[in-house]
Amino acid sequence: MNYTLHQLQVFLKVTETKSITKAAEQLYLTQPAVSIQLRNFQDQFDIPLTEVVGRQLYVTEFGMEIARAAQNILNEVQAINYKTMAYKGKLSGKLSITSVSTGKYVIPFLLADFLKQHNEVELVLDVTNKNRVVRSLENNEVDFALVSLFPDLSVQSIPLMENQLVLVANRDFPKPQKPLTLEEIQALPLIYREAGSGSRFVMERFLYQLDSKGTKKMELTSNEAVKQAIMAGLGCSIMPVIGIKNELQNGDVQIIPAEGLPQSSQWNMIWMKSKNLSPVAEAYKNYLLENKSTIIQNHFGWTAQWSVL
Repeated sequence: MNYTLHQLQVFLKVTETKSITKAAEQLYLTQPAVSIQLRNFQDQFDIPLTEVVGRQLYVTEFGMEIARAAQNILNEVQAINYKTMAYKGKLSGKLSITSVSTGKYVIPFLLADFLKQHNEVELVLDVTNKNRVVRSLENNEVDFALVSLFPDLSVQSIPLMENQLVLVANRDFPKPQKPLTLEEIQALPLIYREAGSGSRFVMERFLYQLDSKGTKKMELTSNEAVKQAIMAGLGCSIMPVIGIKNELQNGDVQIIPAEGLPQSSQWNMIWMKSKNLSPVAEAYKNYLLENKSTIIQNHFGWTAQWSVL
């Protein structure tokens, strides 16, 4: 056999996307180029790697076995490259982090200076919902996860800062003379995040512990969508202060004082206790421990003036 690393990369992308068109787009190649590489790779095997049924491409069982072997080969090649850089005295390797969706307002500031200091480090970052974050940790797919609520897993953590959630309304909402009571909150049209969201969990915990479910107006799948709905006057929501900085400064939304609010959770960077951290992951952990206070003060000190309203 005389396959090339490029052929392995193309074949892996095809097995991942189940599409020559999508593989070509993600590899920045033309469709004919991907087809040629796939055909040349297939010619080295007597057993089909893929098959087309109707217009859908499927990977055969044998093809999946070859894909796993190809991934192992490419991982070893990548390890050689990282070891070469380490020998030259440079920190290099892959740093894989997942974050709950609201963490997108936090995670860039926790990474920026570290990546500037170590430009040979390759970052893989997935910002997603809480359920997928937990699965990524369980399946050992990531080094770290940024969460505001601890999952039911055996983890180690670096505590970062409070995540304050407040009642948010648009600019036209009448400002109350005193904090809204539970009955008044209950009467509001409330906009929820989707099930599985950390913000949704805190919101429901607040309402349910006070024996109130509120009037559920709608359910949306992102903080950005919730903000737009609030600004349009479709309702109110309990949201993290950290995600509405620009809207507060522009006067597009306002924080409404309410009994029992703000509610708090805690931002933590976590990793599995059983995880053997790579040199890059270990270096990032130490960086975060040494610099977290400065990062939080420089970039998130502004939250204090809003969360106590």
